[in-house]
Amino acid sequence: MDRTPSVSAELEGSEDIAQARSLTRSFLACLQAVHGLEVSVRAVWAIQLVVSELVTNARKYAPGPCLLTLKAGEEAVEVTVWDSESCLPVARSADPGRVGQHGLEIVTAVCSSFEMHREPGGKRITASVALADGSAGNEAGDQVC
Repeated sequence: MDRTPSVSAELEGSEDIAQARSLTRSFLACLQAVHGLEVSVRAVWAIQLVVSELVTNARKYAPGPCLLTLKAGEEAVEVTVWDSESCLPVARSADPGRVGQHGLEIVTAVCSSFEMHREPGGKRITASVALADGSAGNEAGDQVC
């Protein structure tokens, strides 16, 4: 039996973006309180940012629901978002004058790995964020795991 801490949620409306962030905070708190994993302040911030950006894009550009999965390893949290749009996002060239559409640039900057794959009926984006960086802290909130 796999004992890797994980949580998933199907998200359908724009209000679910806040739900995704809340689920992420709860999951990170559980990793610390229940599983004894160190989760740095930077990791809490970065994982919530990645979830927010990926879920926002899925809700904005893909018809139907999206699926968010958070899975913890010993050193990182893997954030996976599946949605029904098969078109893969493309990072735009840096442009400090551009307003908006910097999400993919931001996500890849804070992740230790980033992958996109087309799948039957959509795409799956997976980003990995390191849990520890020497500045341990707990800003995660309630427990869920």
